[in-house]
Parts: sequence; C-alpha cells; structure tokens
Amino acid sequence: MTVQQTETEAQPAEFAAFLVGHLNGRVHHSLSEELHELLQAVATHGKKGQLVIKVLVEPSKGHVEGDPLAISVESDLKAPKSTPPAAIYFVDDDGNPTRNDPRQMQLDFRTAPATTDYKDA
Repeated sequence: MTVQQTETEAQPAEFAAFLVGHLNGRVHHSLSEELHELLQAVATHGKKGQLVIKVLVEPSKGHVEGDPLAISVESDLKAPKSTPPAAIYFVDDDGNPTRNDPRQMQLDFRTAPATTDYKDA
C-alpha cells in the first residue's frame, strides 16, 4: 500500500480584505470617496472617466529573503469635467478679438420713450 502525500497549494489572500485593512482602512475609505466622485461626474457630464488603483510592493534595502515588504496603494482619478462653452468672436483690423463683425455697418439705436397710452383698434 502506497501512501501519497499531497502538498496543499497556498491560496492567495483576498485582495478586498487587504484593501479594507491597509492603513487601518484609510486607503479603502479614500478609494470609496474617489469612486463616488467618479460616478457622480460620469452621471453629470455623460462622459467616461477612470479610477486607476496601483499597488506598489518594494523589498527592503539589501533584500534578504524573509524581510518585510513595503506595500503602498496609489490612485489616479480621472473624472470628466464640464466643457466650457465657446463664444464666437471676430478679428478686427488690429488683430484683436471683438464681438462685433468689423465688416458689418453699425446701426445707432436709441431707446424709445416709454408710454402707457394704448390706441383702441
């Protein structure tokens, strides 16, 4: 009779659990706020956006096996913003922007006197 020994493969820890616990939850809270901001901006402006989360892992100096690792989490929020409307301008003879068409003759307008008298038809 042969006894087979099976090695149990190491199971990865849940990433969500790591994120919730990292820096006592401060990173998770910050990322939650950024996601909320992104969702609001996309809903408001009707444009796509993104939230990129980076997990950086660095060995200690002089790397010796078994030494602790420095783990940091960074985020990059690219939320859509409103596009300011453009205004139409003409360029005058001096090369400056103007709201009035320099090719158009200007009409002098006067304010008509106000009256409350009405004619019967």
